[in-house]
Amino acid sequence: MDLAKLLEDGVLVEREDDSSRARPFIYEDTEGGTVSLFFRIGDVQSQMSEAAPDDLVLPYTRTMMAFLLFNSSPRRIAMIGLGGGSMAKWCYRQLAEADITVVEINQQVIELREHFYIPEDDGRFRVLCEDGARYVAETAGRLDVRPDVLIVDGFGAEGQPPELCSQSFYDDCYRALHADGLMVVNLCDLRDEVHIARIRRSFGDRVLVATFEDGENRVVFAGKGDGLRPEAEAGEEFVERLKALSARREHPAGRER
Repeated sequence: MDLAKLLEDGVLVEREDDSSRARPFIYEDTEGGTVSLFFRIGDVQSQMSEAAPDDLVLPYTRTMMAFLLFNSSPRRIAMIGLGGGSMAKWCYRQLAEADITVVEINQQVIELREHFYIPEDDGRFRVLCEDGARYVAETAGRLDVRPDVLIVDGFGAEGQPPELCSQSFYDDCYRALHADGLMVVNLCDLRDEVHIARIRRSFGDRVLVATFEDGENRVVFAGKGDGLRPEAEAGEEFVERLKALSARREHPAGRER
């Protein structure tokens, strides 16, 4: 994919800013009917269908939402990384009783929320411009805001920030979760095995990893307390269910649109 092709086939929208943060841009594919978020040409961060803006277009997002197979009615959800807001929108529409906090470090990403129809902040949904690692560390010390589900999908122009895949970060994630909470992490890095080993050191044996032959992403589910019991999920059989889920444009756990 190159810039000339983007300009020829669709509409390229950039956000002017002199900030030190990577500047995001969106590509509106007028023929395919999609809107995509990029930090650099060729690396899709998020994608939305114009015809069905609340659908989960990218397969890995459908897999991440499979946390509902473990906890079908989470009371509190925290997300690190907003992007185009695919998962944030889906949770807001489908989980009407859940309180949702999304933490995004790049204000320029947040300023694009209207392009992706991300809901306005209200009593149960909010987008904070903060450092995700710092937010998790501070949450670990507050019993009143500990999430049932913590979704980590933070990426920048250079991939996954080291602050969001360090041992101390995963330790903080464990401490931040509710007693039976679940962390879901999207990995897409040459050091995935290192990151998974760190997650296992933080969460012990309550870890499941879904890998996909047709993509670079790996989705890790890690439970605290009884939030995840791999032996009860039949290990490989459960991962196969996740793969099947990612291959279909359907919602996890049989939920209707």
